[in-house]
Amino acid sequence: MEKVRLKSVPLKSVHIHDGFWDKYIRLVKDVILPYQWDTLNDRVEDAEPSHCIQNFRIAAGEESGTFQGAVFQDTDVAKWLEAVAFTLASSGRDEKLERLADETIALIGRAQCEDGYLNTYYTIQEPDRRWTNLKEGHELYTAGHMIEAAVAYYEATGKKEFLNIVSRFADVICEKFGKEEKQCHGYPGHPEIELALVKLYRITGNRKYLDTAKFFVDARGQGTNYFELEEKGERYKPIFPEFAGYQPEYSQSHLPVRQQKTAEGHAVRAVYLYSAMADLAYEYQDEELEKACETLWNNMVQKRMYITGGIGSSGLLERFTTDYDLPNDRNYSESCASIGLAMFGKRMGDMTRDAAYADIVEKALYNTVLAGIAMDGKSFFYVNPLEVWPDNCMERTSLEHVKPVRQKWFGVACCPPNIARTLASLGQYIYSQNQESLYLNLYVSNETEVVLKGKTYRIKVNSSFLTDGSVNILAEGEKGSEIQEGAGGNLALRIPGYVREFKIYRNKKQTENPVLQKGYLILENLGDREEITIEFQIKSHFVWANPQVRADEGKVALMRGPLVYCLEETDNGSNLSSLYVDTEAEPEEQYEPELLGGVVSVKLRGKRITMKGWEDGSLYNEAKPVLEDTVLKAVPYCNWGNRRTGEMTVWIKELINH
Repeated sequence: MEKVRLKSVPLKSVHIHDGFWDKYIRLVKDVILPYQWDTLNDRVEDAEPSHCIQNFRIAAGEESGTFQGAVFQDTDVAKWLEAVAFTLASSGRDEKLERLADETIALIGRAQCEDGYLNTYYTIQEPDRRWTNLKEGHELYTAGHMIEAAVAYYEATGKKEFLNIVSRFADVICEKFGKEEKQCHGYPGHPEIELALVKLYRITGNRKYLDTAKFFVDARGQGTNYFELEEKGERYKPIFPEFAGYQPEYSQSHLPVRQQKTAEGHAVRAVYLYSAMADLAYEYQDEELEKACETLWNNMVQKRMYITGGIGSSGLLERFTTDYDLPNDRNYSESCASIGLAMFGKRMGDMTRDAAYADIVEKALYNTVLAGIAMDGKSFFYVNPLEVWPDNCMERTSLEHVKPVRQKWFGVACCPPNIARTLASLGQYIYSQNQESLYLNLYVSNETEVVLKGKTYRIKVNSSFLTDGSVNILAEGEKGSEIQEGAGGNLALRIPGYVREFKIYRNKKQTENPVLQKGYLILENLGDREEITIEFQIKSHFVWANPQVRADEGKVALMRGPLVYCLEETDNGSNLSSLYVDTEAEPEEQYEPELLGGVVSVKLRGKRITMKGWEDGSLYNEAKPVLEDTVLKAVPYCNWGNRRTGEMTVWIKELINH
């Protein structure tokens, strides 16, 4: 029997009005998009220059000069345009913003070569070296982001200019690459084009885009590694010095994808590839490929993922290392990697209807993705450690990649616009649906309208999930069309894996002994008007890591619902490593409306090592540590670094009471 995946509710139909998320989503339109537009045009003082728009003007012949920036610099404007598209879809048309996007798209069109090729680096800098360095050149990666942006913009506005531009380029790619003898048998060093071509196929119906995506995935890791062959070519020219001593695992090209058992290499590359694999597993009903996705997912989230939903533990090459190797103070956990993790999890959840995937999507979105942006929308983390001591975040050391404060911009700035497009598209993660059922994955306050079993329903969700654990849902059938008993649609409510107790009421009557199907509670046959209330027990609780996670041995973390908590120097003083928490004492919660935009803070009982016996400043002596009682204050990890620069830690030493 053919498997049918769930689909997202269109962004234009999901209207978010949530106490937690509104402060971020409003930033996209009011602050982030204007700010990032200024950065793309090099108008932000003291920020690293982007050169992005300038490169397009040079490629279009409208300015003179040389290409500047990273080889994939074009993707910054692509992701910005995708964020604009999602904003127009979710927030309604904005003439000024849409006009700016149209002008930018027209500029991209003018920079496109006559044969359809589009990439300002190769157009300006290396016109005779197209497709000669797939390992490092990012041509296909850049094309993928352009395609994603164009599809989103067409869906938001109905305008085809951008879609036509990228379709011409996709045609060039489909002609160049494939399994035929005359075609290039290579594949991208950085996956992205694969999932983008699937999107282009779904919007255009042109099968060659889907088939080319499948070729790129199937060819990977087959036979002699393509990148090793490529390096021997006469026109090959290296771009990144750090790629010396290249290992195929870095680009997930060490084995055919169906034989890969562990998440390897560059974390962003990995999850973009896995997302495409999930798409193709569905489109081709490929059970072997789906199984490979499940295997890779399980290895990644069960043995190689941080409690915050961060992935990529090595600061060198931004990559996975080995099982349970999760250092807290020098990890990478790139913001883009957690975004890719959410993309992968969304696809797997839609294909399997298993809420366990949404649990991880929620973890990534609420923690690492949000930590990547300041609450004012004007500075960003590229790297997301779980422990920071600002004094040792020094250049030319093993910690130079860790920043104790968010940066205005980056020379390689893939994360800021990626965060923008993710926030703007949050609605796609809230719901999934098929013809019979609506799946509620994230408890975010919103209103939407969907058709189930041929009947229109208006759904209104009022959630105070993060404060008191309650969610109220009103589902109303379209007025004037009575829903016959037993003929209504279904509502599937995700019960998060971290929830141990909950109550659900349907029209004020408690549902006794609810049965879950893969983590969803199914309410069948919705009537004309349904009032549903869920009361989740959301309490602060301690979490321990597997003893094989050496960095966390003897330590605990604190969670409340999907939120991971941390200690900051602002609340707890310096030298957070001197603190011990008493896990036998009950955490004390307090909602503080003036703190970090309104959060539940948590007080913990514990001890602090004093400086008694160390007054002389000696480095070592025989003084036994002296502990004193103290109270620790924890705040959500996603909000850290928004007050003043200081230390931060997620994992806290545990006070062992013997």
